[in-house]
Amino acid sequence: MRNLLFIGFCLLAAACKQSPSLHPGEGFIPVKGGKVWYRIVGSGDKTPVLLLHGGPGATSYYLNPMQSLGEDRPVIFFDQLGCGRSDKLTDTTLMTTEAYVEQLEQVRKALGLESFYLYGHSWGTMLGMDYYLKYPNAIKAMVIASPCLSAPLWQKDADTLIAALPDSIQKLIAGNTNYSSPEYQRGMAVYYQHYMSRTPLHSPAMDSVEKGFAMNVYEFMWGPSEFTATGNLKTYDRVPDLPKITVPVLFTAGQYDEARPSTVKFYASQVPGARVEIISTSGHMTMLDNTSENNRAVSNFLREMDQSN
Repeated sequence: MRNLLFIGFCLLAAACKQSPSLHPGEGFIPVKGGKVWYRIVGSGDKTPVLLLHGGPGATSYYLNPMQSLGEDRPVIFFDQLGCGRSDKLTDTTLMTTEAYVEQLEQVRKALGLESFYLYGHSWGTMLGMDYYLKYPNAIKAMVIASPCLSAPLWQKDADTLIAALPDSIQKLIAGNTNYSSPEYQRGMAVYYQHYMSRTPLHSPAMDSVEKGFAMNVYEFMWGPSEFTATGNLKTYDRVPDLPKITVPVLFTAGQYDEARPSTVKFYASQVPGARVEIISTSGHMTMLDNTSENNRAVSNFLREMDQSN
């Protein structure tokens, strides 16, 4: 009898370890280089989802419309080191994908996540992909939203999208390496209005992103604009690694996304069993441009995963 009680206790302890209780609230988690802010919304009993915002150097503010996922499960937001409500970052040795992967693992451990879904958007897909390649065990499924999984392909797509703009705008961008010039900035603004967000860029959500944006991180890792890669991510390419993904994956992109739907479909074709959802009337910020369709696509996928696990 004692042995049976002991075994039962061990099984209960293991179950508790694998399904920790995540309560709504916010706080800070110490990581190498400082502290990162996090917030948990939702108290459903389904598998939690951890959200990775874009940038690098943006904040999780713009992901706020995805709080509705909390009807079923805990939804975990956090601002990566250097931006938003997290500590600022000046140490360039920590402005690498490898450093952010380790930061994410520290967050996972601090929250006691033994089983979760991973959602990455834009730069968050680069971070999520590299995290999965190193730490795959706790991830049960992934949503790869508006991805940049190959910087060379992203640049090629950007050139295609620029070529579709009026000639007067193309001239402001083409060959212009004075990135702070009014001409380049005006061309960049038009590009963003077409392909970044169909929602006004000065909406409350985007204003909050701008205030918390770590431009030093963005420029060091990526470059001066979405369509000009000069930083340490400019050679990033994980296309050869996509067939290594063995968990279910949903790819999403906006109809007018700078992550062009044709390229996103190509990425999906490299992942066994992956599916694709194109969010209508949206640019890169699908969660702002078409909140209901974006959240429905993600929620339906996660609910299907709940039933299959």
